Parts: sequence; C-alpha cells; structure tokens
Amino acid sequence: MRHDRSFHRTTRRAAKPISFWPAPRRRRKLPFAAALVLAIATGLATGVWFVPEPGTPATANTSAIRHFSLCHRGGGENCVVDGDTIWIGGEKVRLADIDTPETHPPRCAEEAALGEQATRRLQELLNTGPVTLADADRPTDRYGRRLAIVTRDGQSLGDTLIAEGLARPWEGRRRPWCS
Repeated sequence: MRHDRSFHRTTRRAAKPISFWPAPRRRRKLPFAAALVLAIATGLATGVWFVPEPGTPATANTSAIRHFSLCHRGGGENCVVDGDTIWIGGEKVRLADIDTPETHPPRCAEEAALGEQATRRLQELLNTGPVTLADADRPTDRYGRRLAIVTRDGQSLGDTLIAEGLARPWEGRRRPWCS
C-alpha cells in the first residue's frame, strides 16, 4: 500500500512555539472608588490637607492642599530653599519683605545656625495652613525669582520671622550676619 504524502502535508498542523518565559501578567485596574478611598486615607495619614479660608478662592496665589518639604539642590514643587526663598507650584518665590541668613553657603558658623533655624521655621509656618502670595512692589528680583509677600490671615510670615529674631526687614540690600 502506497501512502500519499501530499495528503499528510496539507492536513498537518503547525507546532506551537515553545516559550520558556511566562507570559506577562496584566495589571488589574483599580476601580475609581478604591483609588479615591486610597487617596483620602493617604492624605489623612500624612496630615497634609489644607482647606482655604472661607471666601478665599483656591488660586495659584493660595497654597491650598500643599505640603512643603525642604529643597535639596535645584528646584522643587513645594519646598523651602532657605529662610526667605521657597518653591511653590513649580515657581521660585523670594519673600520680598525680609532678609534671612544665608545657608548656600553661609559665611560663618553663626550665620549657618541662624539660617538653618529660619529655614526650618519658615517650613513649619508654611505647613501650618494655607497662605496667600501678595505681589510686591516689583514682579521679580535680579535672579528671576518672583517677589511676593507671603501672608496668612493678613499677617506676613516674614513679620513672624522678624519677631522671632530669625530675619530682619528687607532694606534693599543684604547686610552681613556674621559678627
């Protein structure tokens, strides 16, 4: 008996390729409600929820729902550079009404210590609640930073730093902090 090889060639199935790696798993999409609950729980756990004062619009000039960290070289989203400079919403802002000791680089140990205290205190003040940025007498300084007076309830945070001995009023130029 003779076999017809053409018959076998047409009905033969192709072999499946062998895979030695498992197929990638698809990520399950988190339902919207679960994502919302997770976001709220994270906010409550970290304590960074700020609500603007009644009647205050949440604009780019108000720090509603912001948490300020310390900046580490370069820019940031919402962080404190030193006692008189912050990043807020991706914009570098210089507190126009005060002068604080330098921290990058300090000229003496006394200036370094006072500058560190001013930086930490400004961070603490910013994280206490929403603040408003009021325009200064001119829009920017010579370094391109926005000039603004940072206030809460109509009170300048710069005035608070001055009252605590961590800053002095801006006089149009820097004065030395070292003895």
